[in-house]
Amino acid sequence: MTTSITRWVETDTGHRVPNHSSKCRHIHGHRYRWEAEIEGDVVEHEGVSEQGMLMDFSAVSAILNEYIHDVVDHAFLVYSDDDEMLDALKILGDEHRTVMLPFIPTAENLAKWAFECIAPHIATEYGNRVRLVAMHVRETPKSRATWRID
Repeated sequence: MTTSITRWVETDTGHRVPNHSSKCRHIHGHRYRWEAEIEGDVVEHEGVSEQGMLMDFSAVSAILNEYIHDVVDHAFLVYSDDDEMLDALKILGDEHRTVMLPFIPTAENLAKWAFECIAPHIATEYGNRVRLVAMHVRETPKSRATWRID
């Protein structure tokens, strides 16, 4: 039996899906919610701060802030092969916060990307087999994509 926890951060981030057949091909933004789902064993070491926890929520928040929030908040996500968008952004010069991605910034692709950014940093010093098992990216209140390990 394992325990799981979930912690999230939210960002205001822009993107476009260049090949989309509908309105998502236009420049727009979302209030993204990046949810890290972590599983493992509860820390049983007597007297340590994390006793009874899987991992301290504040430690998870620090990781999410450093590797997701601080990278994409108030930024524009651009697929590196989206030539139209790259040309448009040149007009803004260095005054624009752009994150170049080797994939189209759909919620599904962003969930996998976020998982790969976060997973190496999920650990404790107590050997309680803690690991990231899923990243959920909520793009709208009704839409969420998940990247989960098998």
